[in-house]
Amino acid sequence: MRARTLILFLMALILAGGTAMLVRTWLAHQRAVEAEAMPLARAVAPQKSVLVARGPIGRGQILKPGDFEWQPWADGPVHRAYIQAGSKPIEAFTGWVAREPFGPGDPITESKIVAPGSRGFLAAALQPGMRAISVLVNKTSDVSGFVLPGDQVDILITHSLSSPGGDGGARQRQAAETVLHDVRVLAADQKLDSKGGEAIVAQSVTLEVSPKEGEIIAVAAEMGKLWLSLRSLPSPPVEMIATDSSGTADSGTFTLDSEVSKLLTQKDNAVTVLRGNAKSG
Repeated sequence: MRARTLILFLMALILAGGTAMLVRTWLAHQRAVEAEAMPLARAVAPQKSVLVARGPIGRGQILKPGDFEWQPWADGPVHRAYIQAGSKPIEAFTGWVAREPFGPGDPITESKIVAPGSRGFLAAALQPGMRAISVLVNKTSDVSGFVLPGDQVDILITHSLSSPGGDGGARQRQAAETVLHDVRVLAADQKLDSKGGEAIVAQSVTLEVSPKEGEIIAVAAEMGKLWLSLRSLPSPPVEMIATDSSGTADSGTFTLDSEVSKLLTQKDNAVTVLRGNAKSG
């Protein structure tokens, strides 16, 4: 009886030892698996990201979604002024203006950008020495509502000219002239209706001009109808330079109605064009 008890006791010890070894082996294997997975878990763990400038942003630049990107922030706590991912989408800052310049990778803060309609928006958008002037537009003259802030446009005017007719009387002729080139659009009171997918036509467009260009637009608006001609982006330099009879360079070009309609002869359409102190007829 004593021998049987001893054998059973030895078998229990062996089983206990084997079980302990199996548990220890299993635990060691689990720790090894967890240790291998930890670096991967750290790599894919979500990090705090902040909104930064994708490239250089100049003072007064009208911002677009392509100017920003989210950048992981691993250098300690995030400054409370920085814009973190999840607070606002990048598209929310479309049309804002930079108060100060940013370098590539610089964090964006709302104190350094200004929203459309906020106080100081136009003042921040204007380049030093420039002015803002608004012109009335319609469905045709503002390219069917697709002139947007940041675009570059040419300013055209259409107006009537009096010319001597063949019977000795005066005849009204039509002319179009480009009075300004490559003017930046600061604001347009139109938006894209996402429901209907149709642009809402603006009533006015605000342009960035020099003091002299502002005077030109003011006089042109009294002379005839203004038109906006949308330029490609980026706009190439103006290659066509017209000269008046005195040889003075002039960046404006013009078209007479006789160039459009062959029914109007050059003789009947004789007009006098005044440019500075010189005139041509």
